[in-house]
Amino acid sequence: MVIVTRTNLKLSKGKLAAQVAHAAVSLALYAKGHHFGNVGKWFSKWYDEGQKKVVVKVDTEKEFHKLKAKADDMGVPSVIIQDAGHTEIPAGTVTVLGLGPAPEEILDGITGELGLL
Repeated sequence: MVIVTRTNLKLSKGKLAAQVAHAAVSLALYAKGHHFGNVGKWFSKWYDEGQKKVVVKVDTEKEFHKLKAKADDMGVPSVIIQDAGHTEIPAGTVTVLGLGPAPEEILDGITGELGLL
């Protein structure tokens, strides 16, 4: 699983951690519900092997949409998280993009050139 963050938002560490957690939970619940096909297999392997997560960064929201389109084309689960607006940022602000779970080589084909957070 890869979570992509935006560096231009300047979120506090706690807020960013919460947004990353939202993406991870959303992806896991989605993937767990798909018992058949690649997504179900990918979820089982990911879960059994320790639920690996990597957090990377991009500069802007626009980059999320390119990555999400690539993931969608490859059949990789993806979710864009929008904030509810109760604390640091306005409601509807796109904060993170979650991808996976999927095999590492597939995720690397989407996000492998991005720097770690």
